[in-house]
Amino acid sequence: MHRRLAAALATPALALAGVLGTATAADAAPADKPQVLASWTQTSASSYSQWAAARSNQGAWSAYGFDWSTDYCSSSPDNPFGFPFSNACARHDFGYRNYKAAGSFSANKSRLDSAFYEDLKRVCNGYGGATRTACNSTAWTYYQAVKAFG
Repeated sequence: MHRRLAAALATPALALAGVLGTATAADAAPADKPQVLASWTQTSASSYSQWAAARSNQGAWSAYGFDWSTDYCSSSPDNPFGFPFSNACARHDFGYRNYKAAGSFSANKSRLDSAFYEDLKRVCNGYGGATRTACNSTAWTYYQAVKAFG
């Protein structure tokens, strides 16, 4: 048996792709997938806006094979004390899931957590006075939780 065939048979997904002449979604994704993922997971408001626009039109990005699934804020409230944190949690999930799938989660976790915190603070900027203070305190708590337990 040829070495390449033997190696391919050792990995069933690769063997099947080779036999069928097809590739997995990750293999078929456009070459700029890492750059797109990075652009949508930065700390800036524009990065958040680009991600939100893409999320609302996921079909246009289907070739990239992104994982858009989310459990929002996991076991924490999505809208604690009425503060709408669910979209920030969804973007955080997007970053975690897609960087884990890419095998580069550890190198990006800190930035993803920082982007999450910035998203939460932008939510809080919509409030004033004591409400903003309470929101920022809640945002800090959520940020500390993902930093520690991610």
